[in-house]
Amino acid sequence: MNDLLGAILEVHGGLDRWLGYEKVDATLVSGGGFFALKGIIQDSSPRQFSASLHEQRGSLAPYGAPDQLSVFTPDRIAVEKQDSTVIAQRRAPRDSFAGHQMNTPWDPLHRAYFNSEALWTYLTTPFVLAMDGVRVEEIEPWQEGQESWRCLRAHFPAALETHSQIQEFFFGPDLLLRRHDYRVNIAGGFAASQLTGDYATSGGVRFPTRRRAYTKGPDGRPVLEMLMVFIDLSNVRFS
Repeated sequence: MNDLLGAILEVHGGLDRWLGYEKVDATLVSGGGFFALKGIIQDSSPRQFSASLHEQRGSLAPYGAPDQLSVFTPDRIAVEKQDSTVIAQRRAPRDSFAGHQMNTPWDPLHRAYFNSEALWTYLTTPFVLAMDGVRVEEIEPWQEGQESWRCLRAHFPAALETHSQIQEFFFGPDLLLRRHDYRVNIAGGFAASQLTGDYATSGGVRFPTRRRAYTKGPDGRPVLEMLMVFIDLSNVRFS
């Protein structure tokens, strides 16, 4: 394992502890200008996300109606009732984004896929960087004010459902995540830069509860006037 990654995992609770858990549950509130571009009304009601930690499975509730939830795996996205009655579903969901740009309208299944792959990535970071098939390398540090942030560039396998195959993770002097850069491939591949903060601890695992994703400017910095997505997490539980 990359030495820097090993140290980062220890600061976030340790790989052995992480491997002892199987599931995460969290309450979230989200929104931002990206959803309006997609023709989606995003309210501020809290929702519950539950996911497996070591395979890509997740559900978000409520979704579309109080008695409905979204169900996500890499090969299927669905909206179901609480009794598992299928309202709508799509196989090979990533393929449905072919030709999409930033302002291409989405249907509820597009949105459910985006929510799920994004939240799964965020709630498993940085431990996802140690999964089989993920390759990381340390690249040139980033100077942010008085702090020097160390940066890991991750190369994700094509089989993993995430924003893009190459992503960059910036860690402060305390080795906590400060920023996460990627391209949103399902929306034309625009560059995004996500700032993270307000760390909390649950079950010995440390994680940021505040995420703010912006478009990334030509100078490599987030364009703070272009808030695309915000996510606030609470009641995070590992089991």
